[in-house]
Amino acid sequence: MMRNCHLFIVAAFMGTTVRAFNQAGCLSTYLHSQTLLQRSWRYLRHAFPSKYQLNNHVRWRVRPPILASATAEKLTAQTSEKLIRGVDVFIFDCDGVIWKGDSLISGVHSTLERLRAAGKKVFFVTNNSSKSRRGYKAKFDSLGLNVIPEEIFSSSFAVSVYLENIGFKQTGKRVYIIGERGIQEELDIIGVPWIGGEDHMDKKIELKPGSFFIFAITEANFSELSGFALEHDRGVGAVIVGFDRNINYYKIQYAQLCINENKDCQFIATNLDQVTHLTDAQEWAGNGCMVGAVKGCTGRDPIVVGKPAPLMIEYICKKYDLQPGQICMVHISY
Repeated sequence: MMRNCHLFIVAAFMGTTVRAFNQAGCLSTYLHSQTLLQRSWRYLRHAFPSKYQLNNHVRWRVRPPILASATAEKLTAQTSEKLIRGVDVFIFDCDGVIWKGDSLISGVHSTLERLRAAGKKVFFVTNNSSKSRRGYKAKFDSLGLNVIPEEIFSSSFAVSVYLENIGFKQTGKRVYIIGERGIQEELDIIGVPWIGGEDHMDKKIELKPGSFFIFAITEANFSELSGFALEHDRGVGAVIVGFDRNINYYKIQYAQLCINENKDCQFIATNLDQVTHLTDAQEWAGNGCMVGAVKGCTGRDPIVVGKPAPLMIEYICKKYDLQPGQICMVHISY
């Protein structure tokens, strides 16, 4: 039964806490709107499918928890104390919650100090795979935040966790990366060989003369005019698509060849985010467009390891012997 579960899903939206799961298992007065209610519920169903299910007959009626009021309640000194007492672990999204671009969001430092002083465990998650945990540790340091690498869960790290869970290293195969340094560094740590990534940022496909369509081909010259083919590594057993500011046609073509032609090659995405926050001035196209390019030429849906997939919470719960009901996750919604 869900009556002992008090998983809070909290989103920062113009200073208002807009989603939560309370001790009765009911989405209640922390919800900002029906749209955000639906997003919250989709997250819970994805992360914990065995616990949270929709009733097939009535939309947004759930079993065993029930949905209650969708009226927003702003956090106050009183309601925040209740929230803090109710959970043991706080997991913070980074982009839009801890920082925007390279700017620390006001109040973060004091909030983290208060939670640590109260004996709460704190973790940080981000779907941006451009940095490894080591890279994000350096960013936290630059913002004056005392965070250890074990408290950081980036989608680049999620990739390594997934590959270790399936025993990929033991297959002797390699990984092709569409992405940046973060994925490369995390794979190096677990000893999984890779190709692509930053090494292919300047690669271009130059079609040879034989690649043009010839209307009149004789048997004698067919082999010479049969066209150009891009060679690819037949030993690639997984293609990982992460955020890549240097994505190009070469990378997309190489990825589709590996997925379409290499037997049992996995297609893995760090996330499907539509936008990301490279700066605090505007939103930027996210990893969803890069994953979409590969999906479009392979017809395959990727295995997603970042949010909102359950891998992150499952890993933290297993490593630190936690239950989901002990966790409050703080993230941003627009």
